[in-house]
Amino acid sequence: MNIALARLSRRILPAVLGVTVVAGCSGSGGTGVAKGSASPAPSISAAPSPSASPTPSASPTPTVKPTGADDPALKSFYGQQIAWAPCADDPETKNVDESTFQCGTAHVPLDYANPATDTIDLALVRKPAAKQDQRLGSLFFNPGGPGGSGIGEVTNGAASRFQSLNDRYDLVGFDPRGVGKSTPVHCLDDAARDQWVTEDHPAQAAKGKALADGCQAKSGKLLPFLGTADGARDLDVLRGVVGDQKLNFLGFSYGTYLGSVYAEQFPARTGHLVLDGAMDPTQTLLDSDVQQMIGFEGVFERWAADCVTHDGCPLGSNPDTAAKKAADFLDGLADNPMTTKDGRQLTASQGWTGTLSMLYGSGKSWEYLRNGLDWAMKGHKADYLLDFADGYNGRDAQGHYDNSADAYAAITCADHGALMPTDDQIQQALQQLHDKAPYLTRHYTKDDLFDPDCRAWPYRSTVQPHQIKAPGSAPILVVGSTGDDATPYAWAQNLAAGLPGAVLLTRDGDGHTGYGKSACIKSAVDAFLINGTMPAAGTHCASD
Repeated sequence: MNIALARLSRRILPAVLGVTVVAGCSGSGGTGVAKGSASPAPSISAAPSPSASPTPSASPTPTVKPTGADDPALKSFYGQQIAWAPCADDPETKNVDESTFQCGTAHVPLDYANPATDTIDLALVRKPAAKQDQRLGSLFFNPGGPGGSGIGEVTNGAASRFQSLNDRYDLVGFDPRGVGKSTPVHCLDDAARDQWVTEDHPAQAAKGKALADGCQAKSGKLLPFLGTADGARDLDVLRGVVGDQKLNFLGFSYGTYLGSVYAEQFPARTGHLVLDGAMDPTQTLLDSDVQQMIGFEGVFERWAADCVTHDGCPLGSNPDTAAKKAADFLDGLADNPMTTKDGRQLTASQGWTGTLSMLYGSGKSWEYLRNGLDWAMKGHKADYLLDFADGYNGRDAQGHYDNSADAYAAITCADHGALMPTDDQIQQALQQLHDKAPYLTRHYTKDDLFDPDCRAWPYRSTVQPHQIKAPGSAPILVVGSTGDDATPYAWAQNLAAGLPGAVLLTRDGDGHTGYGKSACIKSAVDAFLINGTMPAAGTHCASD
């Protein structure tokens, strides 16, 4: 029996910030990704006519091509005006008054090598600074993924997590190219995605080919231009459009990679950059998958040991056997799926996805997982675990999926597809997983190590994994958490070591990213963003 990758409809990736759960284990868990546009194909239009540029004089030696705002061919993009207007109400959101936010659209080149051809649209949302007389500029957000919505991050967090920052900054959320409302990439329809995430015995190579073919058929014109390098160039256009000389940026998880690539491309334009839950740009996709899965194995075991200390834990009272009992139950769903009240089935794939999605957080999310498994294992009620999986997979109550999974695969393969592992590397990785993550990978074969499977992907970046140096950038604040399963602490250490003047701020504790899990981390990050005060090197913060 090979359930392996079917445990996760897509691999447990660096998530968007936190896991949205509802008290009492009702409603959906998930990542809080805003729903994507339902348009069937990207909106790609002819580029605006750039301003005429003077003919360069002859030069005996080659000159460096200007980039960013200095490139005459991009002048019209940096000079555009966004028609900000009150955002329309979103009936799917609760306790959010969208009319207090401003929405707008920016245009960027589809292909920066040929900016005069086609353009794509980027969707933005802005919450103007509350203290306009003390305004510092704009603060851009990326919540992770790739595939997470910056629009959802700002609209959901402006009144809570980021209120103090909103006093001094315009909070600006945007969906990166291919994501959400920004010319979204589409690959699979709802029926195909339902089958994809439910299947317990996938033929991985066939799935990878089907995904690549679907993306090519629905979004082929967009696919060659979805890498993070293009996303960073978009971010600089947005910086110029809002009138800021320097970029101020708060990135979580994958957002740390976007932010560090920006610093590499535009070091002189870096203002205050905070990178929380850091990706390690030196890692291959295979290496990062292996290290992530080992990290999740550790937090799965810690959660199970914690579970037995609480009343109502379905795993018994022995911490030494608790993780195995949970894993056995979840694996058993492959042969004995459970039926929910609306007739859907909880398979092993969905059970593992729902379980591991809750392990991005700590505290309350651990409690919700404990309650959800209790309902499934003792009450034979699968609805809560399936709710958690639906939230992670981007499936709403009507059975519609957002495009976060499609965007994740397209951007990941664009970034990492240049370097496919050898058979020896795959075999070594498989042995490492069997040794260090036995509960999560006990049924893995070497075919299960391709997730997403980029082998059939039609467009691949030539960028190789490398240390990002960004000489000339302003000092950058990197935040790492010692018990982070999605982005291991060593990744934050390595990223900070390569960036000039960077400081590593450490949160001691479990869970993915630090800003929302420690008042000490939040205070230090806010002080850096607002006052430019960098915490002392070696600073550690406790979790709340």
